[in-house]
Amino acid sequence: MSEPSAYAPPTVWTWNKENGGRFANINRPVAGPTHEKELPVGRHPLQLYSLATPNGVKVTVMLEELLALGHTGAEYDAWLINIGQGDQFGSGFVEVNPNSKIPALMDRSGPTPIRVFESGAILIHLAEKFGEFLPTEPGPRAETLSWLMWLMGSAPFLGGGLGHFYAYAPTKIEYAIDRYAMEVKRQLDVLDRRLAESEYLGGAAYTIADMATWPWYGGLVKGVLYEAGEFLSVSEYKNVLRWTDQIAERPAVKRGRMVNRTWGEPASQLPERHEASDFETKTGDKLAAE
Repeated sequence: MSEPSAYAPPTVWTWNKENGGRFANINRPVAGPTHEKELPVGRHPLQLYSLATPNGVKVTVMLEELLALGHTGAEYDAWLINIGQGDQFGSGFVEVNPNSKIPALMDRSGPTPIRVFESGAILIHLAEKFGEFLPTEPGPRAETLSWLMWLMGSAPFLGGGLGHFYAYAPTKIEYAIDRYAMEVKRQLDVLDRRLAESEYLGGAAYTIADMATWPWYGGLVKGVLYEAGEFLSVSEYKNVLRWTDQIAERPAVKRGRMVNRTWGEPASQLPERHEASDFETKTGDKLAAE
């Protein structure tokens, strides 16, 4: 262990705008909008405002799965929210999500529009609205919701903890990286043990618990999240890898992970999605060729 820092917290913390880090330009200790900007509204019942981070992918996968089952009411417009440029602090977005985090959903299918924010809440809303991917029997329902809430509680350790200190912080702090690596590996072990006894997190059926967890831990064990696969020895978690690969082969998952994506291979990017045909005509490679 390296020598401890000489830093001593002040009696009262004050905001240092120059503290560095990848997200220093958008992080701030207060809520509310920074600028006036209305959100666009398309023609479909569901309006999604998002980005293809793990939290955003949860919802686009769910919507594509619902459409694959024939639920035409799940048609949606997916509008790009560029969090690096501060789109999430526009007045319209803050009205939908006062916490200024993606994803945010406006359900305009009824007489009164309903806002839904927090990815877990959106998944539950859609599951109950369409009667899919959330068991109705008390036992399986409780199991599914328990694993969904486990993910909602564990992802901040993975993203805000390990991801920040391992990949994004301006300086490498050994204690912080060790602390979060230990916790993430413990969570991977929890997940691996569950998947050793059950095909999916909620039981035999694929549910919103899997949709929520796959973008985070699936991405991690495949080495595409924070480039931390080797560091965390993810090859040890055989059951998580089996589950990850199984879900990745679902056509709706392949589509869902493309929506609101603006990085990677151009053919994998669909910055906005307004029609099913956009997957064939509006991906990054197609737009570049126009």
